[in-house]
Amino acid sequence: MIVKMLHLDLVCLASEKTATLEKLRDLGAVHLDLASAQGASVAAAKGEAADAEQAVRLILKARGKSTDFDIHERTVPEVLAIDVDRETLKGAKEELEREIRVYEPYGDFDPALAEKLLGEVDGLRDVAELPEKLPAMRLSKMREKLDRIENRIRIDDDKLAGCDEKAILRKFPAIADRIAFEEAKELVGESGELAYVSGWLPEPARGTFAAAAHEKGWGTLLREPADGEVPPTLVEPPKMFRPMKALFQGLGIAPAYTESDVSVPFMCYFSLFFAMLVGDGAYGAIFLLGTLAMRKKLPKSWFILLTVFSSATVLWGLLSNTWFGAGIPWCADWPTVKWLADPSYHNMMLLCFTIGVSHLMLARIWNGICRAPDSTCIAEFGWAGILLFMYLVTNSIVGIFPGIPQWGFWVLGISVVAVFGFSVKPSELKTRGAELGMLPLNIMSALGDIISYVRLFAVGLASVKVAENFNSMATGLVSSDNALWLNALMCVAMVAILVVGHALNLAMAGLSILVHAVRLNTLEFSNHKGVSWSGYAFNPFKKH
Repeated sequence: MIVKMLHLDLVCLASEKTATLEKLRDLGAVHLDLASAQGASVAAAKGEAADAEQAVRLILKARGKSTDFDIHERTVPEVLAIDVDRETLKGAKEELEREIRVYEPYGDFDPALAEKLLGEVDGLRDVAELPEKLPAMRLSKMREKLDRIENRIRIDDDKLAGCDEKAILRKFPAIADRIAFEEAKELVGESGELAYVSGWLPEPARGTFAAAAHEKGWGTLLREPADGEVPPTLVEPPKMFRPMKALFQGLGIAPAYTESDVSVPFMCYFSLFFAMLVGDGAYGAIFLLGTLAMRKKLPKSWFILLTVFSSATVLWGLLSNTWFGAGIPWCADWPTVKWLADPSYHNMMLLCFTIGVSHLMLARIWNGICRAPDSTCIAEFGWAGILLFMYLVTNSIVGIFPGIPQWGFWVLGISVVAVFGFSVKPSELKTRGAELGMLPLNIMSALGDIISYVRLFAVGLASVKVAENFNSMATGLVSSDNALWLNALMCVAMVAILVVGHALNLAMAGLSILVHAVRLNTLEFSNHKGVSWSGYAFNPFKKH
């Protein structure tokens, strides 16, 4: 569900502004619009974070160039000072190198003696084709100075490489907290002896906040969101599906406050899409083993999600008997394997279209139940009927069904009447009447939405075929006609092809998940459910 939000106005003594913000931060329940805060103190805090990031980048870059260093803990200003000294030396080195290139053709002459001769012999400068200005030192001294500068640059590189970047990284949460606190201070207005700030409070935190307000003597006003106000969205799915919050955060999406929490169908269908798009049980096993190996480093939510997704892929591998693009002989006669291996691919397309129509009809039926007993719920059930008819049309087009059954036309007729008659109320005809004119286009769009689910079959099949081709390339290298030493060499090449080929295919499978599995949930399903993903996530002011 999406947690109910209350708009908060808080008033305190101006002298207690800092203490009030510290208490709010400790509560960790109030959302403040920190992104809108500006000011010198905010800029200074963000500058500190930028300096720390720059210091870490400098250390890691120097680490790749240097091999002789000992780890020492240094502050960010010390790291940046080393870099400034190094850049100054690089500038001096470039200038000296340019000067050496100019005077190198004249050899290692003494500038002082040359100046004396030029003064005594008229026209000597033109004859010798000397520059107007002579160097401050002879060429050998320049080269000695260049060696010293290069040595000092190497010393600075070693110093940077030896800085402990982990010590700096450990300070990042504290720096982020300072930025947030300075931003919160900028949001607090003052009027005489009073200070005030506004934000958003989840309804479940009302009691805890009220106790804190009573203890501190704050003046508070909690109210429902007014027209035009856009509260943040706090999604609280059922416990089993709570890890989906991590996926939403990772994708940077949130439903609008007035929309629905679709975490449950999102996770169920995303797991299925993940399995079908990867299309190979062995790849799923690799994902699963990698997840288990990273258990201590992964956040709990991501560990659960990746375990579910990779386990679903292993299960798909069992049902389709696909392992590294090949099959296990003793699984070949399983009913599911035979059904999915239909050479006409009709069964796989039927499965994809069935998944698609169930996904989209779920959205419409859910809308209808939520809108009941309002008359517009009839239109939503009508859309579910239209989707069912388009499912029949899609299967007929590709030859899975011999034709559209007669009852399908009855479903379409009744559904169109329901949508046309109840989508817009009579009182809304002036403002929303144009929507009825778009009904034919929307019906055709529903056909395209169902067809788009065939990508589950197409991308999964492509992944399997790529794996099969790499297998063929590799196994074709070894032949009984080859000499023993040549076959041994071909075995090494075969292993290399298999490893590189399947690694590439695995990476492409991961990309297809980001593109297709996310799209089917956030576009096709969400359009029918009415979820625009235009909200912004609830982010309480708290310590990290």
